[in-house]
Amino acid sequence: MSQNNSRNAFSTHTTHRAGEHRGTTPHQRNDSGRQPAGRPFTPHAERPATSQPAPVAAASTPIPAVTEFAGFNLFPALNQGLADLGFARPTPIQAQSIPPALLGRDVLACAMTGSGKTAAFMLPILNRLLQCGAGRTRALVLSPTRELAAQIAEHASELARHTALRITPVFGGVGMGPQQAAFERGDEVIVATPGRLLDHFQYDYAKLADINVLVLDEADRMLDMGFLPDIRRVLRHLPATPRQTLFFSATMPAPIAELSREMLRNPVAIDIERPSKPATGISQTLYPVSSELKTKLFLKLLEDPNIKNVLAFTRTKHRANRLADFLDKNGVPCARIHGNRSQQQRTEALAGFKSGEYRVLVATDIAARGIDIEALSHVVNFDVPHIVEDYIHRIGRTARASMVGDAWTLVAPDEENDLRQIERHLAKRLPRATLAEFDYTQKTAERLEIPLAERIAAIRARKAEERARARAKTEAKNARILAEETRRLEKEAVRAAAVARQRTQAPARRPAQTGNRPQSQASYQSRPARTPAPWHAGDDRTPARGGNRR
Repeated sequence: MSQNNSRNAFSTHTTHRAGEHRGTTPHQRNDSGRQPAGRPFTPHAERPATSQPAPVAAASTPIPAVTEFAGFNLFPALNQGLADLGFARPTPIQAQSIPPALLGRDVLACAMTGSGKTAAFMLPILNRLLQCGAGRTRALVLSPTRELAAQIAEHASELARHTALRITPVFGGVGMGPQQAAFERGDEVIVATPGRLLDHFQYDYAKLADINVLVLDEADRMLDMGFLPDIRRVLRHLPATPRQTLFFSATMPAPIAELSREMLRNPVAIDIERPSKPATGISQTLYPVSSELKTKLFLKLLEDPNIKNVLAFTRTKHRANRLADFLDKNGVPCARIHGNRSQQQRTEALAGFKSGEYRVLVATDIAARGIDIEALSHVVNFDVPHIVEDYIHRIGRTARASMVGDAWTLVAPDEENDLRQIERHLAKRLPRATLAEFDYTQKTAERLEIPLAERIAAIRARKAEERARARAKTEAKNARILAEETRRLEKEAVRAAAVARQRTQAPARRPAQTGNRPQSQASYQSRPARTPAPWHAGDDRTPARGGNRR
């Protein structure tokens, strides 16, 4: 559905309260002339204020075809919100999904990107919340990306602008404090990414005991991004009481069908057999060009004054950065959005693109299902996606809500295989086009990306250089250690030689002399040696032989 550019869906993570952010007084619900679809009219005072799901209609109950929103018998406040947005006729997915959802049935819906899935599940939820009363969190919407969660909350607030219902987005990259306050207040609708929701589930304030409706939007994308285990962990935190479950997805792979059998109760399947196709209002054109000249051709295409705003998709984050730098260098106002950008940077880039500050927004597939730009004129596949579904989701950013738009794809020779898969899926050959004033044979020194063989060669050369530097460093270290050891040994040898020299030059040691008379060396040497006396010599205790005896 279209979006009001006067507000930025990503500028805040605070609660969207319909009657407050518009500066208007919330309208009181008026039941006159209102009749719920498929049920007899009951005055408001007689309706039970219960949080249990509405009775499930039998599988054989016919669902009438509705061609106008007025035929859904919604609350007047919701009809007024639709009128303010300029919506009178529902899209096919809305016409088929809203009636069974109003009856409380589980829904498994497969629809193209840009077909109006958000209103298809939000209108029944808002209508039900107006019946059940406010003050408790009764609806949980799971979304794969931050951008899509903020977008859903924005659209829901636009629909509920004349009510007092509160819709709060919960995603990562921002503080948890305001989100905690939303849980504690009991905001009626929480639109969350699985990861941040699990972070809140660690605390007691996030016990969603009153949940009546669970929505999985872009369920196939959540599976592709590996969120299936997180989804199962989220389900374990929800109460086991009966609830209504709505699956809305752009494609319907086998894992989604298997998951639906586990979670849904007798669901209404809508368009489940129809393959994914682009919207009919998209004009698709291919521009064959070499990889080196893609940036030049893109710059040439942007010279057309009829191109108001362009959403350009690249295969990698690094290519998105290089393309944005190239456009900035050539005077094209542009911004970039991908996984390496902070939440604040992504918010500012998207807000600037919506306001017209930037003419080009360069993005990766992270934004393919999370960006809704009103009257986006052109989508450019700067790189051909490897997956057919990604191509469909990319070009689905234009020609939304039955509008028209152009989707251009720059195709290099090495991308022909991916292109053939896309054409085989679409069952037609896409038209090729060339620019007569563009020189396809020119040589350019600027390359957006170095070829793989050259990158590998450069990596090997860099590694060899690093190894050579490490080897030289080790050899220098060993030489330094050897030199220090040599100097130490030389110093020790010098000290040892000095000690030996001192010992050689010192005078001979003379014997000790007695008295003042010097004694000649000869007399000292001719002196007879003393012989030791017998052991009893000089012993006074031994009596002399023949002595007196007592």
